[in-house]
Amino acid sequence: MEKKNLDWSNLGFAYVKTDKRFVSNYKDGAWDEGVLTDDDQVTISECAGVLQYAQAVFEGMKAYTTEQGKIVIFRPDLNASRMADSARRLEMPVYPEEKFVQAVEDTVRANAAWVPPYGSGATLYIRPYMFGSDAVIGVKPADEYQFRVFVTPVGPYFKGGIKPLTIRVSDFDRAAPHGTGHIKAGLNYAMSLHAIVTAHAEGYDENMYLDAATRTKVEETGGANFLFVTKDGTLVTPKSESILPSITRRSLMYVAEHYLGMKTEEREVYFDEVQDFAECGLCGTAAVISPVGKVVDHGREICFPSGMTEMGPVTKKLYDTLTGIQMGHIEAPEGWIHVVE
Repeated sequence: MEKKNLDWSNLGFAYVKTDKRFVSNYKDGAWDEGVLTDDDQVTISECAGVLQYAQAVFEGMKAYTTEQGKIVIFRPDLNASRMADSARRLEMPVYPEEKFVQAVEDTVRANAAWVPPYGSGATLYIRPYMFGSDAVIGVKPADEYQFRVFVTPVGPYFKGGIKPLTIRVSDFDRAAPHGTGHIKAGLNYAMSLHAIVTAHAEGYDENMYLDAATRTKVEETGGANFLFVTKDGTLVTPKSESILPSITRRSLMYVAEHYLGMKTEEREVYFDEVQDFAECGLCGTAAVISPVGKVVDHGREICFPSGMTEMGPVTKKLYDTLTGIQMGHIEAPEGWIHVVE
């Protein structure tokens, strides 16, 4: 298929309308079969559950063109499972996981001309999401829902190369104990907007959120999990019931252990330990790994030995190995790469 005439190497990380999107509606206790449509507009009641009580969940994933010229999606089954967990937590009907994967594949295939070519540095971002669509005025779950998938080509998250970030310890809490921090709900991200805007205004790239109960343990940022590397080369990730279970983090932990022979630990990470780590990074779908060079705790600077000029050596190996798997340079574990035929 002939690709769209875009300047692939200079795409930003922003929405571009593509040809097709998938839409399925839930009514009278069942999902319909769903369709691919040209229509990118959503029409709902002014009293829709999503507008009144934020009943909305979403996922983020990517499709790539591999070195072999195939279009592939990275671990969509895990996104399907995570969206099911998110839906249950917000009393929304689960969109069947096998249909989720099929809908994602169908949407990518229908927009194959928009999948950036190999070597361009760009990818196709995939956004499945679901929301309460019928009128709800009392505080209760909606009765009707809509599940949608759209895609958009995006450039590399870091224009001009990957540079270590400076982040601050936030005075705000991202999620409450026993709350919704472990699911991918829109309301969690709305809560973080003020914190990130004020962080940017003060010259910081991101926030480090501590646990809301004791404010002694590292949790995550507004949209990414933390990775730490000890001075003896162990990969450590924070463990908490309030952290979103990142698919990228889970994949990097596997890569560290099984591809790079590293020791890995998922455990509580106390903020007092941060100064002792050799490297720090943020992991997520958009950038894979964003290196952190400095954490500022109310004026006190914690500078990592990896520095402020480039990604640390261990973090770089993790990044190169996972992106190599995604792009087809390195053989993937079974089930990680979903080929769009």
